[in-house]
Amino acid sequence: MKKRKITALLTALAVTAGILTGCGAGGNESAPAADNVPAAQESAKEESGGEAASGGEAQAITIWYYWETEGHQVALDQVIQEYNGSQNQYEVTAKYVPFADFKKQLSIGASADELPDIAILDSPDHASYVEMGIFEDLTGKFDVSNYYEGTVNSCTVDGKLYGVPFGANCLALYYNEDMLTQAGCSVPTTWDELMETAKALTTDSVTGLALCSVQNEEGTFNFVPWLWSTGATSYDINNENGIRALTYIQNLINEGVMSKECINWTQGDVMNQFISGNVAMMENGPWQIPTMQAEAPELNWKVTLIPKDAEYASVLGGENYAVINGGNVDGALDFLTYATSEEKVKFMMDKFGYISADKTIAESQFAADSPYQPFVEELNYAMPRGPLAEWPSVSDAISLAFNQVITGTATPEDAAAQAQATIDGIVK
Repeated sequence: MKKRKITALLTALAVTAGILTGCGAGGNESAPAADNVPAAQESAKEESGGEAASGGEAQAITIWYYWETEGHQVALDQVIQEYNGSQNQYEVTAKYVPFADFKKQLSIGASADELPDIAILDSPDHASYVEMGIFEDLTGKFDVSNYYEGTVNSCTVDGKLYGVPFGANCLALYYNEDMLTQAGCSVPTTWDELMETAKALTTDSVTGLALCSVQNEEGTFNFVPWLWSTGATSYDINNENGIRALTYIQNLINEGVMSKECINWTQGDVMNQFISGNVAMMENGPWQIPTMQAEAPELNWKVTLIPKDAEYASVLGGENYAVINGGNVDGALDFLTYATSEEKVKFMMDKFGYISADKTIAESQFAADSPYQPFVEELNYAMPRGPLAEWPSVSDAISLAFNQVITGTATPEDAAAQAQATIDGIVK
């Protein structure tokens, strides 16, 4: 890779300590074998200069990504190969960097003046890298006016655009339609209705609701829609709204309509409980749909918005593209223009189980009766985590508070106060 001058050495070294959990889909995939990595994604390309090579050869553009799923890699590779075949000015290759090492490798690359031209990264991490000074300011260079506000906010810092949303996902409420019908229940739209419906659906062998409640970023991902629905923010929890959110989750446990075992369940575990018939409703994301359709084709389920308290709310997941400053910015932007065209976006979103971050594409991405369609609507209410360089520490405080009320080790008031003290020490 071409060497670049980066001034944020100290920040880069500091960032290596903060490794986040994944984008919301969980981290339970297996890394691909070396011989399964697509042809355009060779990690051996050590020199990929930003200027045109001698003799009129194509200028090299390098992408780093962390997707472990082979299907995701193959989809990106196909778009890269098609782009390379469509013009002769640039030659794009991509390199797989494991998620656990991704932040560290970008940080090391910054300190060693060696970075790719494009990074595809988890949206909550975006602000950390902006603080390092490694991302190109794309304000006025790329049109994101048609993108969902939350996706744009995830790569915007101090009013400047430092990335382009790749694709989006969020959380919504799945429900077993047969169970609701047998219990004589309507689809819940409010917290009160959700509680009553969950009670009616709970039996000796079935709990009414489940949501991933592990004490890490994956748990925070599932908790914040309930927090935000009250009007509270991620940084202001010790108030009436924040305490109400914690109290509601605690009441779900106390009423017996949600199992304490949720503190041990990843989002994949929650899905398995749902398709096994042990759970009647679950909070989860669209990436589960292909697995559910394959493994439980006879299960009669549907998706709706997460029931609201004061307002509808969901949480934004997915990745962003970022262009590295000092690299081949023109080439990177040329590729992004190609990769974000409607045809290429629909192709990749279909392979990923994602929703386009571009509203104009998302609105025609799925049929009206598609199970993905409620997630498209939910994106209108989805907000990003952060953007804040210190988000991992804030996330830890939030997930701990919800874990405490679920396990009964703290009252909602005490959990909120403890979380607020931690958060104040981070952001104030």
